[in-house]
Amino acid sequence: MISHPSRHCAVELQALPSRIGQVRRIVSAQLRYWHLDSLIERASLGVTELLTNVHRHVRPDKTCTVRLELLLDRLTVSVHDHDPRLPVARDADSLADSLATCGRGLAMIAAFSESWGARPDGASGKVVWFTLPADDAPREPAPGPVLAGLHPPDPEPGLVLEPGPAPSPVPEPDPALVEAVVAVTPAPARSAVPG
Repeated sequence: MISHPSRHCAVELQALPSRIGQVRRIVSAQLRYWHLDSLIERASLGVTELLTNVHRHVRPDKTCTVRLELLLDRLTVSVHDHDPRLPVARDADSLADSLATCGRGLAMIAAFSESWGARPDGASGKVVWFTLPADDAPREPAPGPVLAGLHPPDPEPGLVLEPGPAPSPVPEPDPALVEAVVAVTPAPARSAVPG
């Protein structure tokens, strides 16, 4: 059982290939600190896919924020960017019938997450998110995106890609108390082991 009902961490960065590995290491370290080692592989893979999408598709800039929010028994990983265009998930049949080298990231996130989705964020941005059960119990894969979630907007026709289970709402953290923005800068690797 998790003793703290809510924990938050945020990292602001430019979604460039050189930064993605650093964010993976930050996510891994934060989950180890929260004693959620069993979620590191899936959370790191999901963050990599979402940041790769920002790098490839987001305009006008690549600035984004990665947020980890642990609320009771659910970890929500989200990426906030400044491009209002929502991602389009490709269905499994079109991926299987083609030799596509892109468009698989959201399908992969749907396969290993409890739920996922995308929603508009403010006047000119969006949030793409996925959830993982913190109790690490096996769950059914998410059937598709859910246009709801952290702070559900008023639904607009054509925005829901597929129906799916909506995650529990996650309250907006109080930035002054719980949100830490980590500056992502390269640091030399050092080993504690001599040799």
